[in-house]
Amino acid sequence: MSVDGGEVTEPGWEVDPDDDWGVAVIATVGRQLKLRREAVGMRAAEFGEAVGYGEDMVYKVEGGKRIPRQEYLNRADEVLGAGGLISATWEDVKRVRYPKKVRELAKLEGQAVEIGVYVGLSLHGLLQTPEHARALFEAWQPAYSPEEAERRVAARMARASIFERSPAPALSFVQEEATLRRPVGGTMVWRQQLERLLEVGQLRNVTLQVMPTDAEAHPGLSGKIEVLKFPDGSAVGRSDGAYSGRLTSDPKELRILELRYGTIRAQALTPRESLAFIEQLLGET
Repeated sequence: MSVDGGEVTEPGWEVDPDDDWGVAVIATVGRQLKLRREAVGMRAAEFGEAVGYGEDMVYKVEGGKRIPRQEYLNRADEVLGAGGLISATWEDVKRVRYPKKVRELAKLEGQAVEIGVYVGLSLHGLLQTPEHARALFEAWQPAYSPEEAERRVAARMARASIFERSPAPALSFVQEEATLRRPVGGTMVWRQQLERLLEVGQLRNVTLQVMPTDAEAHPGLSGKIEVLKFPDGSAVGRSDGAYSGRLTSDPKELRILELRYGTIRAQALTPRESLAFIEQLLGET
């Protein structure tokens, strides 16, 4: 392991054995690292010392049990004189560094030209600050290890690159009032999260609405609803309260989800009213 500024950092995350593609990629990269190390006559302990990590971690990376970070690959490239070939493996590693389900979701979000989401129990992942996300993962039961929690925070934050896409997709969010009032992570983290919502809600391609707690019954009370539309006119959607929560592309089922989402938007505060509500809530914290 490496020590920077008194903080211990690991060279990567554990590989999920159920992620076949991830296992194959990391095993191949690990094998290349081992072959190059042995080719220059370096023992694992000697190599570990040179790159700033422990011998045990070197064996884990070379054995395909650990997903190396970019910094680890860059250091290895320098120490082994690989001329950039080891550093270049990051292009493959970065595609599998996050959990499989998160990668699949991020891929869909990255291709969509329009996304509509209603969330009732927590803030949508695309809206969360790193601190808010970390507090949620730390509260999970059974508990994530600190390492796995950080991996999931990093994965969630990587999805937020959707806000920087060009051309920008049309993003619509409806959040229950209760999700904005819950001080996840404490007062300072809560304030930062509300400020983030105001920032995102003012983007030209984003519509952010709040569903008041005193609103009458609406179709979202059975759970989260998501609808994603793509450039070719196709779409996918899912809802906690319909079709067993599975992803669907069936036109009839999609129409029902869109109808429910449209009804929810109509019952929520307008975007202008919603931002004013968040500003008021921020002033009360």
